Amino acid sequence: MHRRNFLASTVGFQTGALALAQAAAPAAATESADQSARNESYWRQIRQAFTLDPNIINLNAGTISPAPRHVQDMMYRYMELASLQPAYYSDELLIPQVERVRRRLAGTFGCDPEEIAVMRNATEALQAVQLGLNLKQGDEVLTTTQDYPSTLTGWRQRQARDGIVLKTISFPTPPPSPDDLLHRFEKAITPRTRVILFCQVTYTTGQMFPVRQICEMARAKGIETIVDGAHGFAQFPFRYADLRCDYYGSSLHKWLMAPAGTGFLFVRREKIGKVWPLNAAPLELKENIRKFEATGVSAFAIRSAITDAIDFHEAVTVERKAARLRYLRQYWTNRVQSIPGVRILNRDDPAMSCGLGAMTLEGWDSNKLTGYLMKEYRVHVRSRYVPNEFHCIRVTPNIYSTLEELETFVNAVERAAKTRA
Repeated sequence: MHRRNFLASTVGFQTGALALAQAAAPAAATESADQSARNESYWRQIRQAFTLDPNIINLNAGTISPAPRHVQDMMYRYMELASLQPAYYSDELLIPQVERVRRRLAGTFGCDPEEIAVMRNATEALQAVQLGLNLKQGDEVLTTTQDYPSTLTGWRQRQARDGIVLKTISFPTPPPSPDDLLHRFEKAITPRTRVILFCQVTYTTGQMFPVRQICEMARAKGIETIVDGAHGFAQFPFRYADLRCDYYGSSLHKWLMAPAGTGFLFVRREKIGKVWPLNAAPLELKENIRKFEATGVSAFAIRSAITDAIDFHEAVTVERKAARLRYLRQYWTNRVQSIPGVRILNRDDPAMSCGLGAMTLEGWDSNKLTGYLMKEYRVHVRSRYVPNEFHCIRVTPNIYSTLEELETFVNAVERAAKTRA
């Protein structure tokens, strides 16, 4: 197919593929986000935009969410284009498209496009900063026991290689308030603290942190802040001005529902030059955000489909999405908390939780409960363990989830409570 004809057909296809989300929008246009959250007719229409296995109830969107059908289709079309003449079309079309992706991500995040690097996931984005900062022996890094394993591994490598000091703080699940989390960081700071890394939303229970307060407190003390936004970006409304961190990394295959293997790194403009990239880049790119993208041949077609995921995200709106996610979490937690032995590890305060929820069931190991739910009810959740602290099952529905599916989950937990492991 001629390149011009291919691109023309792609534009027409893309417009038609968004019809489901766009057609559903007028039905909810006169409603507030909270009212839309309860509009089951609207969300059934949104569900039709996904290709879902009806034989498994997916309550594990926190690991990888399915991409909407039109995002999948566009990714395949980009791949088809690249396969027509890989060297030429990749160089001439797909690689330059990263600049469009960069601008769209920056517009959604609320920053300068020259502060956004397109990465493969949050781990790569965060470790670019963790391993690229100039830290020396004795410098202290502060994080929590509930930060993501790969970020903890990154600091432990620097501890072994460079002699930095890694300090982790623990906190109750759930904590009493956002201020409690802020004060725990404040109390752990010493004159040698150089960096604080923490999750915007924890991968364990979905606990949200007071990001701006922590970052402003740290900046006043000359401490740099790295925020793990893997579970923050595109789950609920915020802009960079609401965070004020120095560095931010996120995966896009979770709440933006872009193809797996997509993410981004934000670096404050004045900080770019002080961080070494993971892969060597030309020295003339020292002050250029693109130095973090020096990975050689990459999955350019997958990266191009990020813009299509943003289109879908904007068609639904992040306000409607967040309201629906909170409604779904409250729905199942309200239903199971009366079951004997159930303990909910979230608070309903919107400053402390959104779509992710977690629970424990007395008498059940979380791995065994996860296996039971899948084997007996085909319900997929994820167990989470924090050594020497707690274990739980994390329950993460998404905007394609139905109340009927959550009822199945509730019934399964009720039966498990009577059965015991």
